[in-house]
Amino acid sequence: MITFYDCATAPSPRRARIVLAEKGIAHETVQVDLRKGEQLGEAFRRINPLCTVPALRTDEGVVLTDNAAIAAWAEALQPQPPLFGLTPLERAEVASWQHRAEFEGLLAVADAFRNRSPAMVDRALPGPLNHPQIPALAERGLARIGQFFDALQQRLVDRDYLAGDRFSVADITALVAVDFARVVRLAPDERHPQVLQWRQRLATRPSVGA
Repeated sequence: MITFYDCATAPSPRRARIVLAEKGIAHETVQVDLRKGEQLGEAFRRINPLCTVPALRTDEGVVLTDNAAIAAWAEALQPQPPLFGLTPLERAEVASWQHRAEFEGLLAVADAFRNRSPAMVDRALPGPLNHPQIPALAERGLARIGQFFDALQQRLVDRDYLAGDRFSVADITALVAVDFARVVRLAPDERHPQVLQWRQRLATRPSVGA
């Protein structure tokens, strides 16, 4: 049985949940309580030494320890619906916006949150090792989030999805980044009407609520 290690309140495993739901891949879910530090305990370290979620154990017993691996595995296991594009140019476009959504969106929010939240003291980076907070990175992260919203607005002016003509992993990552930004009290507003429409459109997909 495929086993998915999740945390219902965390953004990173949400990306994988949406992928699994889009693909209709049946799996068992095990919740890992990040607030209690279960990801750092010996039991979970034996599953994923990186001490992060998501993680996924395949039918073959192999543990995939990040979103990139889980999404690539899911696409190969169940090609429909395609989430990485079909043509060479579509695949390139999806890869480009997937990268931008991670680097300009998710990492910006993570920097803003992890480097200023009292709950994240000495946990400025995920993983088995502690890292001190750097307040300047939090301020830079807040600025970058606004820039990311602006980039999405510009991109979505004349299209329904970030890459190609269909929903893709790039939309999933950007959606999770936009929603995650609420943790630092930032969200698209009247300056980003296309982003708001895109978010409302994606909300109608059952997978987004998975």
